[in-house]
Formats: sequence, C-alpha cells, structure tokens
Amino acid sequence: MHGYGVIQEVQALSGGRVSLRPGTLYGALDRLSEQGLVVQEGEEVVEGRLRRYYRLTDPGAELLAVEIQRMTGNAKAAAARLRRRAGGSAPASA
Repeated sequence: MHGYGVIQEVQALSGGRVSLRPGTLYGALDRLSEQGLVVQEGEEVVEGRLRRYYRLTDPGAELLAVEIQRMTGNAKAAAARLRRRAGGSAPASA
C-alpha cells in the first residue's frame, strides 16, 4: 500500500477519529523499515508525485499479531472493569 493509501485506510478504520499527518506516517514507515518490519516494494510517479509502496514483512506480521493480542487483552480488562463499575462491585482501588 502507498503512504496516502495508509492515511486513508487509518481514517476509514477509525471512523474519522484518527488522521495521520504525512510527516508522522513517513517517519514511522522509515523506522519500521529500519527495523525490518516493512519493506519498500516499489514506486511510481502519479500526477507528478512519487508514490512509494510498502509491504509488511513476516517479522512485521508476527509483531503485529503480538500487538493485537496485547491490545485485545487490554480491551478485555477495560471491559471487565467497566462491567464491575456498572454493577457496583468494583474494588475501591480500581
């Protein structure tokens, strides 16, 4: 996927709540590339602008799977706390 496509995908997936700025995205893509988590797969010129395409590597996909598990666990813990709060049985320190 090319950078602008990533920006559009993030905005769509978040229901418009997250808007990535190009500088933020390309800085992150550079770091991910240095770490071997994404690779530049190609580039082309579209309407006079260079469009670079990136692909998730196998190590990147593995790390993403781990991060999904971590975030899922966090969401489940938050949901459990919210249920306890609604039921009035949450400990005072929660």
